[in-house]
Amino acid sequence: MFSRIREDIANIMARDPAARTVVEVVCCYPGFHAIVMHRWAKSCWQHDLKLLGRFISYIGRILTGIEIHPGATIGHRVFIDHGFGVVIGETADVGDDCTIYQGVTLGGTSLGKGIKRHPTLGRGVIVGAGAKILGSFTVGEGAKVGSNAVVVKEVPAGATAVGNPARIIQKETHNAQEEAAARMFAAYGVTPNGDDPLSKALHGLIDNAASQEHQISRIVALLKASGIACDSLPPLDKFDPEQLNKLVE
Repeated sequence: MFSRIREDIANIMARDPAARTVVEVVCCYPGFHAIVMHRWAKSCWQHDLKLLGRFISYIGRILTGIEIHPGATIGHRVFIDHGFGVVIGETADVGDDCTIYQGVTLGGTSLGKGIKRHPTLGRGVIVGAGAKILGSFTVGEGAKVGSNAVVVKEVPAGATAVGNPARIIQKETHNAQEEAAARMFAAYGVTPNGDDPLSKALHGLIDNAASQEHQISRIVALLKASGIACDSLPPLDKFDPEQLNKLVE
């Protein structure tokens, strides 16, 4: 038990720039307190002391604002940062080295008993503040879930899920240095350049429309220069792709 506690403290010191001393982590980090109390509750749960396990979990919720069901599985070096409002359901499985921020829910979408109802987070997953991961699927190793995303389907390893409902951004880089920098930046599961796939698609459509308008204007000008009359259409508002791109952003 004490080796796990030392491991948790060292993990927080390494990953949170705001952590200054071991004493500060032990006394002032609710995520650390919640993890330790969950281990007590989990031990009771596994030894068929269900009521005591739930009671310890309830006390942990009162003290930390973090609710972890005693049946949930929490791996090594899991860091719950700030943590207020975090809810982790009974059959959730959180892998090693995961980071979970405040307001996150690992919830279920079914009411069946004795079945897995909650998600599994692979190793090194980052879940941004306010995100909801709902259902019995897997978020792959090294994946990121953006702040306030609502995830209801599997997320591949290394990918990023953003939006409501969440859209999947596949990892495009294989450069180790760039990946390390991206992970440091993704404190709340946000991608470095905000490349939401819906936003990228809209930018592409706007740019394509602007290109087509330019080509049509050239064609009409060449026809008129050749003496071919073109029927005029009622004037429309001027198409401004830059303004539309700003609105999409």
